[in-house]
Amino acid sequence: MISAQSWSDARLLWDFQQMHHTPRPCSVGVGLGSHDLGVADATVGLYRRGMFPLIVFTGATSRTTQERMPRGEAEHYRERALELGVPESAVLVEPHARNTGENIRFARDLLAERGADVTSVLLVSKPYEERRAFATARRIWPEVEIVSASAPMTLADYVDSISDARLVLDMLVGAHQRLLIYPEQGFMIGQEIPGPVAAAHERLCAAGFTSRLVPGRSGPRGGG
Repeated sequence: MISAQSWSDARLLWDFQQMHHTPRPCSVGVGLGSHDLGVADATVGLYRRGMFPLIVFTGATSRTTQERMPRGEAEHYRERALELGVPESAVLVEPHARNTGENIRFARDLLAERGADVTSVLLVSKPYEERRAFATARRIWPEVEIVSASAPMTLADYVDSISDARLVLDMLVGAHQRLLIYPEQGFMIGQEIPGPVAAAHERLCAAGFTSRLVPGRSGPRGGG
């Protein structure tokens, strides 16, 4: 049973993890591979709205996707986009990335190899990884404008789509921890963590939502 306090804390983290950018036309859309085909659907929706002329799907497989997406996350995303009517010529696949940093770096390199003129990127991820993806892209690809996007949904909607509430809260806590520890390792830019968000994260850790934490690391406290 998940307590009312934990649900309240999770909603606070859910809201903070999203950048709340307004989608606007960009040079390219980059869909970050994961277990969630909803990222492909969100990317296609933005393409249909004319937000970008070209899509890059990036991602290999992980322990959570190797059975569901045996041909690789990016390839399954591409297949989904073609099913939804996106022309094959508008989709590039980067099949090797195994983490967010590689997603950004390998997509950037693929576009450079293709001679694409990129000044802005609409970066599409799972809702609770918008902030992590944005911070990583700002570190690795600082010369382009980054606009973050994801499927518009509430925490309750996302839990329903995954059908595993505890896993979703574990993933939220893990995503937030990475905002704390990855800047000092050079993986992403640092960001101010509001005090209430930091306190919510600490309570969720104390409540045992820790399966997706990087072991042995806690990270600095937020403030402000």
